[in-house]
Amino acid sequence: MADKRASREEWQKRVERWKDSGLTAKEFAAETGVNVGTLQCWKYKLTRLGSERRRRPSAPASIVSSIVEVRPAAEAAEDRYEIELGNGRRLRVPAVFDAGALKTLLAILEATT
Repeated sequence: MADKRASREEWQKRVERWKDSGLTAKEFAAETGVNVGTLQCWKYKLTRLGSERRRRPSAPASIVSSIVEVRPAAEAAEDRYEIELGNGRRLRVPAVFDAGALKTLLAILEATT
């Protein structure tokens, strides 16, 4: 019987071998000496962890990759700033702005990225 205290990495390798084998969970578990329910549980956990990592940014600071001052064209009267977001989008902010509103907007953008 396989070690009940196998690490996440070991289970990840087992689940990958199972997927590559073409066997059913029951067949693979019998061949490798693991519990079929545990094997299926780890497949679920690892799939869920992978999808969560793809959905959310690694750190809150990752949404803003750079802040660049932008000089307006001659016809525009006021300066503005441009914030380049982690997803490649740009947010233009006038030189005079409500800091609270900008903070709220960035939090919303961070949550949806």
